[in-house]
Amino acid sequence: MKFWQRVVVDAIIFIALAGFYRNSGSFVVTSVWVAIGASLVLAVLNASVKPFLQLISLPITILTLGLFSIVINAVILQLTSFLVGPASFYFSSFGMTMWIALLMSILNAIISNYFINRW
Repeated sequence: MKFWQRVVVDAIIFIALAGFYRNSGSFVVTSVWVAIGASLVLAVLNASVKPFLQLISLPITILTLGLFSIVINAVILQLTSFLVGPASFYFSSFGMTMWIALLMSILNAIISNYFINRW
């Protein structure tokens, strides 16, 4: 998908997951604008920092048959939270960050597959 489509899809996923976990307080996004800003920051980090992290973690990723990539995605989400501001974009724990990273990966794969087959 194109860059802006990915940003919009990630923002929608952030809003949906924050709404789903609203009562637990384990994942908080304070507004739609924060979700859009976080998705922009996430897109920039995915383009700049993530390839470097994947390269240096390649041996452990191979040993875990690719499952370590979830940890890399969670680190990128934590970095996004740090850059956006933990008061407005917050994860309660690293475990929750890994869970959100896994859900985002699954949802992005489903949505990307839908758009690739439809467009």
